[in-house]
Formats: sequence, structure tokens, C-alpha cells
Amino acid sequence: MELSLIYTILGFGLAAWSVTANDSIQCLGTFIASKQKWFKWYILAASASFAMIVTVSYGWWMYDGDISYGRLTQIPYQEIQWYHAVAPGILLLLTRVGIPVSTTFLVLSAFASTAVLEKMLLKSVVGYGVAAIAAYVCWIGISKFINEKFDEITTDWKITFWRNSVWVTTAFLWATWLMHDVANIAVYLPRKLDISLLVIVLIYFTILLFYIFYIHGGPIQKVVLDKTGTRYARSATIINIIYAVVLYYFKELNNLPMSTTWVFVGLLCGRELAISTMNKDYKLKYVFPLIGKDFVKMIFGLSVSIGIVLVIHYIIIPKGI
Repeated sequence: MELSLIYTILGFGLAAWSVTANDSIQCLGTFIASKQKWFKWYILAASASFAMIVTVSYGWWMYDGDISYGRLTQIPYQEIQWYHAVAPGILLLLTRVGIPVSTTFLVLSAFASTAVLEKMLLKSVVGYGVAAIAAYVCWIGISKFINEKFDEITTDWKITFWRNSVWVTTAFLWATWLMHDVANIAVYLPRKLDISLLVIVLIYFTILLFYIFYIHGGPIQKVVLDKTGTRYARSATIINIIYAVVLYYFKELNNLPMSTTWVFVGLLCGRELAISTMNKDYKLKYVFPLIGKDFVKMIFGLSVSIGIVLVIHYIIIPKGI
């Protein structure tokens, strides 16, 4: 077996695991938090897997075998080298300690040129700002009618409505997120997959999803649970809608990959600031440590990504290591 094939299998396996363990919690985290009390973990895993299979298969069909939804048009396929497989390994280590690192930067940085990485960074920073502003404005309005920290839903029909809405909005968000982040896995594969390779990808991804639901999200789930009200169906639904709309907008904007992690953290940042602004009992001094901690972790992950790019393009490739 050629070394390139070994690196491809290793890189793909680690990337798929890292993306599932790290980034998927951005959209499935609130779903797990709000539904694990009412449904068995394998029911939730099966529903998420079904939506994933439909979304990835649709992309494969519509984009002539390309499961990345055209996100990799500016990152051509390359023969996989050892340093390509190292990137998701680093991401996996960071995930184990609960750091919400951008998979897009950390994985694609090993493949992208510095020019493409700059464009990805700019798009992600704008995404962070748009998500934060959108969340802040929306929750300022919501907070005039709902106190998410203290208000409880007691009417039966409202409870049923909000619980069912989580299923619908999570499906929309999950599909939109996959249209962005499957690129972080597909970068290790040919840009046009045959049916047999597609089936292998879907089976492996399904196995990983079942494991993530089995461990209830893993360490990264704490980023979601730390935020106000994310265990409740109403809060989960509102987060899902805003996050999905922002992601869909940037998907349609252009075909550049972007960090969904930055968008997610920006959304939670704007939401927490809005809640603290409207609720006197929820002081800013409690909010800023939460926001600051997530932001520092993001910057750390970005620094690692930039370091990988510099090492690859200015040391490894020129010296033929």
C-alpha cells in the first residue's frame, strides 16, 4: 500500500472524527441538551444520521459527485502527505480538552494557499460579527417578552409546539451546517466520488454520530450547556433558527469555506450580551468570563492553524520534508 493512500485513510478518518466531535456539537448540542431527557440517545442519533444521509447524498447528486457542495473549488485536490494527516490529529487533541477550535482553519489550512486562507479568515470574522449582531438584536426583542433565565412554559400546547419545533429547526440547521463543514472531510477525497466511496463515507459518518450521541456530546458540549437556557426547547429553537439563517446566507454568498465555529460562538456571544442587557439579575460580570473564555480558545485555535500554514509553505514543502 502506497504511503499516500495510508495518509489519505488516516487523514480522512481523523478529520471525520474531529469534525463530528468538535464542530457538529455547534448545531446538535442544543438538540442533545433539550431532548436527552425525553428520548433515548439512539433515537436522536438515528434522526441526525438520517438527515445527514439525505443532505450529503443530495449534495453528491447535485454537484456531480462532490459532497462538499462546491466549497473546495478554490482548494484543488492534492496528493495527501503526512502533514495533511497531522492537522486533524492536532484538532482531535484540542477537542479532548474542550477547546472549540475551528475545524475549517485547522484542517483546510494544511491544503489552502495563504491567499485562500486570508479570504477564509475574512469571511469567518464577518460571520462572527453578523451572527453576534443578529443574535443581540433578536434577543433584545425576545427579552421584552420572555425572560429565558426564569420564565417557564406551562401551557400544554405551547410545550408541545416548542418541543416539536426543535426537531424541525435542528434538521434545517444540521443540513445547512453540513453544506459548509463536510468540506473539511471531503478535502481528503477526490472531488468526484463514485457510489461505493459515498456509501463508505455515509456509513463511517453514521457510526461517529451514534458515538457522539452515546457520550451526550462529549467535552465540547459544555460550551453549549454553560449558556443561559440552552437546555430548554424554546431557547434551542431560537438559537437553531438564527444560526441556520446566518449559515445559509454565507453559503449563498460565495463558495469559500468559512469557520462555522466562529459564527456559532459569535451567536452565543450576542445572545448572552442581550440577555444580560435586558435582565438586571444577570450581570455583565458573569457574562464576560464566559464570552472571553470562548474567544481566547478561538484565537488559540487560529494561531495553531496559521502556524501549520507557515510551517508547511515555508519549511516542509521548500525543504522537501
